Amino acid sequence: MENVVLIIHLLLAIGLIGVVLLQRSEGGGLGMGGGGGGAMSGRSAATALGKVTWVLAIGFIITSISLTILAAQKASGTSVLDRLGISSAPADTDAPTADSPLGSDLLPPTEGDNAPLTPTAD
Repeated sequence: MENVVLIIHLLLAIGLIGVVLLQRSEGGGLGMGGGGGGAMSGRSAATALGKVTWVLAIGFIITSISLTILAAQKASGTSVLDRLGISSAPADTDAPTADSPLGSDLLPPTEGDNAPLTPTAD
């Protein structure tokens, strides 16, 4: 089901891009020429391309929402970290263990550790 909705979504996106590119510019927002007509017209007449744009946009929004709902149902409360299989370090120990993920202990070494605090120039 998700693949069907995704294919429809992609077709709507491609169609929406094509229809928008076919329309003539009426604004001149980038300083380009365009639209003659009245400069202060309140609302232009709805053309066939304008109506098709609205239909494709509404379909695009509906498929976007349905894909979001399908993805939320598929997730069903799992986390990305749960899927990786990384377990968190035990709370009672301060030293990193062999099975803890890299970067889980971000504190610098203490004075009693064997690791040097600064690199030497030996």
